[in-house]
Amino acid sequence: MEWIVIFGAGGHAQVIIDIIELMGLYRIAGIYDDNPALIGKFVAGYPVLGFVHSNVVAKKGIIGIGDNMQRELLERNIRARMPDFVFINAIHPSAIISKNVTLGDGTAVMAGSVINPNAVIGPHSIINTMASVDHDCVLEPFASIAPGAHLGGNVHIGTRTFVGMSATIIHGLQIGHDTVIGAGATVVNNIPNHVVAYGSPAKPVRGRVMNERYL
Repeated sequence: MEWIVIFGAGGHAQVIIDIIELMGLYRIAGIYDDNPALIGKFVAGYPVLGFVHSNVVAKKGIIGIGDNMQRELLERNIRARMPDFVFINAIHPSAIISKNVTLGDGTAVMAGSVINPNAVIGPHSIINTMASVDHDCVLEPFASIAPGAHLGGNVHIGTRTFVGMSATIIHGLQIGHDTVIGAGATVVNNIPNHVVAYGSPAKPVRGRVMNERYL
């Protein structure tokens, strides 16, 4: 088995570690995280070897950071420092993924999730626990679908957009980039870029700056 590293040591990273162990394809050499208190300690049974911008001990790995913007910024840094670094996918064995799905590098697909035919999942996206992405959907890079959220067919999710827990988006809609769809929302109309939208039916309630934290 090949050696890999994990970037991030929080809850999301630990879920990914669990998936990697269940996949049985890789061995985890260690973790890189920017919390000084964790350096030299163990998280989920693996050593925290250094900060995320350190030189790493393997040529493959995955970013275990849930925030979409922070994940993208770190990916850019890794690419600049290590152009040949390979990002792997973490796919839980219980996930159901159609043979016609396109998965970008660095994507995490959690337990019980479903991705149906002809969906395109952009690099470094997250399909979280028990979420579903129906046929012909497109997720742009660094998007994330929270636990229990559901996308109807032909939905387009913009770059770095977050769909909150148990939200539902009906078929054929366009959700802009850098947008947050709140937990439990029912989305029946297109939603523009750079907004926070929630409710049933969901409506934009305010604007959102690109690097605003939401987790």
